[in-house]
Amino acid sequence: MKVKPASPRVSAAIDLCDMTVKCRCRWRWTSDGLCLKCHDKLQLRGCGLSSTLLFFLSSLLLFSALGILFAWLAFPPFQHRPLDGKGIAGCQPDNEGSWAIGVYSGKSPFSLEPLEMENVRSDNGAAWPVANPVFTCASVLDRSYPSNFVADPFLYIQGAKMYMFFELKNSITKQGDIGVAESTDNGATWSYVGIALDEEWHLSYPFIFEYHGEIYMMPEGSKKGDLRLYKALDFPLQWKMEKVLIHKPLVDASIVEYKGQYWIFASDFKRFGAQKNGELEIWCAPTPLGPWHQHRDNPVVNGGKSLGARSGGRPFVWEGNLYRFGQDCGDSYGRRVRAFHVITLTEDEFVEVEVPLGIEESKKGRYAWNGLRYHHMDVQQLPSGNWIALMDGDRVPSSHLSVQYTLGSAALLILLVLNILVGILFGCVRCVFPSGYMLPSKRGDTSLPWTPPQLLPKIHKAAMRLNRSCSILRGRMRMRSCMGFLLLLVIFILCVCAVCMVVNSFFGGNGAEEPYPYEGQFSQFTMIAMTYEARLWNLKIYVKHYSRCASVREIVVVWNKGQPPDPQTEFDSAVPVRIRVEPVNSLNNRFKPDPLIKTRAIFELDDDIMMTCDDVERGFKAWRENSDRLVGFYPRLIDGNPLKYRNERYARHRKGYNMILTGAAFVDSEVAFSRYWSKEMDTGRALVDELFNCEDILMNFILANATSGRAVEYVHPAWAIDTSKFSSSAISRDTQGHYNKRTQCLLRFSQLYGGVPLKKWEFNSRNDGWDS
Repeated sequence: MKVKPASPRVSAAIDLCDMTVKCRCRWRWTSDGLCLKCHDKLQLRGCGLSSTLLFFLSSLLLFSALGILFAWLAFPPFQHRPLDGKGIAGCQPDNEGSWAIGVYSGKSPFSLEPLEMENVRSDNGAAWPVANPVFTCASVLDRSYPSNFVADPFLYIQGAKMYMFFELKNSITKQGDIGVAESTDNGATWSYVGIALDEEWHLSYPFIFEYHGEIYMMPEGSKKGDLRLYKALDFPLQWKMEKVLIHKPLVDASIVEYKGQYWIFASDFKRFGAQKNGELEIWCAPTPLGPWHQHRDNPVVNGGKSLGARSGGRPFVWEGNLYRFGQDCGDSYGRRVRAFHVITLTEDEFVEVEVPLGIEESKKGRYAWNGLRYHHMDVQQLPSGNWIALMDGDRVPSSHLSVQYTLGSAALLILLVLNILVGILFGCVRCVFPSGYMLPSKRGDTSLPWTPPQLLPKIHKAAMRLNRSCSILRGRMRMRSCMGFLLLLVIFILCVCAVCMVVNSFFGGNGAEEPYPYEGQFSQFTMIAMTYEARLWNLKIYVKHYSRCASVREIVVVWNKGQPPDPQTEFDSAVPVRIRVEPVNSLNNRFKPDPLIKTRAIFELDDDIMMTCDDVERGFKAWRENSDRLVGFYPRLIDGNPLKYRNERYARHRKGYNMILTGAAFVDSEVAFSRYWSKEMDTGRALVDELFNCEDILMNFILANATSGRAVEYVHPAWAIDTSKFSSSAISRDTQGHYNKRTQCLLRFSQLYGGVPLKKWEFNSRNDGWDS
């Protein structure tokens, strides 16, 4: 029987064992071919296990391992979920940001300071002092209206109460609604009241004011195409639409009375030629109810986004002069608020000049609640004559999710290309575009029926060039040479960087180590480090790192010996650094009462210990939950007869601890420091000076003797590095001698204070697993 020869297209498919698509990637087990076996050249037989699949699976396993390692090193082990256990689906990542609201106050509208500088205290949340932000997405405890963020706050004062109206980004509908909260302590703490206004379109910027005994709200609803006025029926939650003021989609409209007239500052980005976030219009009327007519020169500003044209809060009159706030959107939407003095305002003229805002921007960047953006302020004068302001702020830039996902996708594509390139260089992966697929059969058809016939020659030519390029590249690169090894090293480094970028982009969150609220409130603490001249390099690293942590208010350096540094020039710090020079070199100095410290919480941390800000913030929250305890990161178990000092491994082996080292611990300075320096502790402090050791053991004895309950609590750090190992100036480099001194201290203290009052506590006693 005569066998009919196969067409070129069929031959090409048989030769490659299974060519059913344009590109074929094959593992090259030997130099003789792509497959070890092709029994009788029958299609789909003899290739056995797909070696190409093995190559890519191996690559996937390697990159996954690298990604897991990076995540373990870079990400906090405990996820920060503000609404855990509350059954509310709010505080989700949002491309518009994670806006929150803070309070500022001062003697004038241009000398405002954040709430924490007023040292207002709240025992309810162990907030000593209360710190910004005072209201976040987690403050909206409403299952029907969960919030991704809160922004655009406006204040209304009614007797002893303050009401705050704000935009609430609904986590379910992704639409802005108007929420309201109230305060009875001059803005220090706020409680959520409910939803004041919910329309079928997006609402924001709830400008609220009073006129002739009635309370009105003028929110932005530009999606509806007009500017509407609402009147309160049952303040603060029931409102009715009073009238449409202006039939234009005005954005961020603000009303102010000035020289017998009412003026609206707003933007209309739908106006022909208007620059988005760079246009400002003015409208005028005899009353807030209208009728409103345009300024002759509208738009009075129409230029760059950084000019501050778009309204950024309530205009106000101070000392007879009119001022307004504008948004600087140059670097990012809502980057900062700018203040302007309106020099001339008539129906025909408008002149303004910029003036200093008077707000000091945080140097903490993403770690501060308003470190990257703040775009709105409502300033009002209190009956006392002082001024108060509500400000919104964000720790992430605009569209940060889109940017992250774009970078992650690009990195993933680069990783795939590099992976295929490595396979080609080793001869493991071969990309073959069989030219036979482009050849017409006898019946005139092609293997690519969707391709126009006139393009077939070009596709055929491109396929052949690609095939030759892969072969030439593999032939020229000798992977066993030095150049080949260097190329592989560069590709591997690029792959590692790409993996890290992919993991960080898709799973890294906003990149900030945020503080943990307690009872809905934030607070601050002071750090104390004790050091001397020979350890200055340690101190510089220490200050630069910890000053960026969100809840750190001040760093106090107890200087025991040598010439002290200049804190203004020697340190790169985001918070004030104060050098407290001590006349006597004593370890007792770390617990000395300091009237200049404004926080009750003190974080005693040796200058040679480095840990993450997230660990520090977790420790601070654990201390706020039980502020009468010594809460720290290094547990010890003191037991035995006779007593002996041992390391953490011994405590782990015995599954419990009864002491926390104060080299990394939170303590209540107003209680613990006074007890430490009491008359009864004179003998103990003398022993500390004699042995130049054991001040932390003495503090544990003092706190344990002062309570019948628990005196210590452990928090497990994700990681901690002792930088003294890289220095010759460590205080306790002789470990055995150090332990012997501490054992001697234990014996002496037990004699002085009637035994060991330290009670043993087990690990893993916290529900959140922080003490594992």
